[in-house]
Amino acid sequence: MDANTFKPFSQLKRMMLIINPVSGRRISLRFLPDIIRIFTANDYVVSVFPTGKRGDATEFARLYSSEFDIVVTIGGDGTLNEVITGMILGGSHTPLGYIPSGSTNDFASCQGISSDMLTAAMHIANGSPRQIDIGKFGDNYFSYVSAFGAFSWLSYTTSQNLKNVLGHSAYILDAVKDLPKLKSYHLKFTDGEFNYEGDYIFGAVCNSTSVAGTFTLPTDLVDTADGKFEVLLVHKPQSLIDWQSILTGVFTQDYSSPFLDLFQTEKLRIEAPAHLDWSLDGERGHGKSLIDFEILPKRITLIS
Repeated sequence: MDANTFKPFSQLKRMMLIINPVSGRRISLRFLPDIIRIFTANDYVVSVFPTGKRGDATEFARLYSSEFDIVVTIGGDGTLNEVITGMILGGSHTPLGYIPSGSTNDFASCQGISSDMLTAAMHIANGSPRQIDIGKFGDNYFSYVSAFGAFSWLSYTTSQNLKNVLGHSAYILDAVKDLPKLKSYHLKFTDGEFNYEGDYIFGAVCNSTSVAGTFTLPTDLVDTADGKFEVLLVHKPQSLIDWQSILTGVFTQDYSSPFLDLFQTEKLRIEAPAHLDWSLDGERGHGKSLIDFEILPKRITLIS
């Protein structure tokens, strides 16, 4: 390439690339040189920040994201959650790109982001911005789901090695192994207009068409920039027939079953057992007896 084809450094865009090298099947490192090549060919100067432990991505984003023209993260939904949390804590409004390399990638599925890492990189390099809502769970944040109960624990209890080898199938195997964990919890949900109270085996406050790598919500219902949550609750079944009603409703998106509640809200207060843990974008979130959910409308600018 002729040297005259290179732009002056002052005309190049600055990219912060945060990568979790162990997510998914550890394939991100294999594609990293090609990903950087795609970005440099599109006039980016790329600074790579590899994570070494949980919390690194949050600190990187909190401290430095405002200094760049774009932040791109490579990893799973948990890594993305850390980056978004760090950007919010640091007051950053820098545009964000996401290259999924995790085992389930619910967020990417909902947002139409390619599962092919090089394609996702090219879409970021040549993409356009759109704004998305972010949820707040007490003092924590989530990009697409906060869930409790049946199957919600799988993303943080399934071993990383098993996920690396088997991918999404690892969650199914772990679910079968842990069926005894399917117990109910008594909770009360108040959205300012209606109250929902009962014994539930699963609940999700979400902003996504894909929930916990298991359930899907109707695409005509979910708008990730409408300032509203979708709330899905599964009541405790009393018999195998009840189980059949629940599973049929969930997997056919027919929520008329008396064991399923689905509604939208802008805010939510939940009274729950203090010991009940939640999954925030696949990462463990410690519960409280009183939890306030709120939505941050169009808080993140996503490039895709």
